[in-house]
Amino acid sequence: MIERVHQHIIEELQQNTRTDTIFIITSIFLNLLTLAVNSSIASAQKKNTTIMLIFVSLTIVVNLVVIIGILKGKQTRSKLLSGLIKMYKDQGVDGYYDASLLSNYSTRYNLFILVVVFLGMIAIFVPFIVK
Repeated sequence: MIERVHQHIIEELQQNTRTDTIFIITSIFLNLLTLAVNSSIASAQKKNTTIMLIFVSLTIVVNLVVIIGILKGKQTRSKLLSGLIKMYKDQGVDGYYDASLLSNYSTRYNLFILVVVFLGMIAIFVPFIVK
């Protein structure tokens, strides 16, 4: 039974990684697309602020969803890894997994959030500076 639980936790961690990757790639793609579209609108002869504001709204909403998703992914990974470490301790093999990895994962998630926030801010503010 312990093997099944172990396998289930590993599968959940893999799914968590895939989901986080999708969130981050979506955010980066959308932010770069918004930056390009709004910058081209801002530098055009006929400026259409309404379209820019629609894209800014979309950027804000998507980035908020991504940040919430990343935070939930961070919590999920932490809980799964804590359970895995407890399982390893119970089985006497905890020496093979360094518990400090939990803080490394936390730092990595914080860096992902930082990238999403700053790229989102650039996608929002640069076109208005160009305008």
